[in-house]
Amino acid sequence: MLCLKVPTDPAWAALAMASIERVLVDHAHCELKAASNAMSLIARHPDDAGIVKNLTLIAKEELDHFDRVVNFLSQRGLSLGTPEVDTYAAELRKASGQLLRDPDLSALVDRLLVAAVIEARSCERFKLLLEHWTLDDAELFAFYQELFACEAKHYRVFCDLAQRAAGDFVHKVDDRLAALATIEGNIVRKLARGGERATVHG
Repeated sequence: MLCLKVPTDPAWAALAMASIERVLVDHAHCELKAASNAMSLIARHPDDAGIVKNLTLIAKEELDHFDRVVNFLSQRGLSLGTPEVDTYAAELRKASGQLLRDPDLSALVDRLLVAAVIEARSCERFKLLLEHWTLDDAELFAFYQELFACEAKHYRVFCDLAQRAAGDFVHKVDDRLAALATIEGNIVRKLARGGERATVHG
């Protein structure tokens, strides 16, 4: 799906349905981190109008999603709590940093593509969740339908920004994205061997 090389095991969906409270807590933290990442990129590239305009919109959407997930938690009498260690994101950042960088592509291109891969995984898992939905909660189901489409849109924005940032070397972006997606797939396989987890990523 999108750029992903490794599909999520369908067993994840059954676990997520049985542990929806944990999924929601993890999801809230993911939205907050996504907003923070978008704002960080804006702060690092304030003179890039494309980055500022597009990522401001993404940051706003991610914060809106965060707020709405927190509301779902409140309805269930749950609090946000301290985030668990995000092994998936940590491993992806570390591995992507170790991947031999193409001298023609900037660090910005890599960071945008990593964000695209993460959005792709979110999109894929939300689709899987919808396909295996067993909860009697139409409002939450509709929310994840909305987010499925939104994550796909965010994926495209990050890819488009990466292509723009690549300039004359735009033809190299697809290969770089594929390399990062391969790394991400290996991480997903590794984490799955440790047992499926009711988290949005990993």
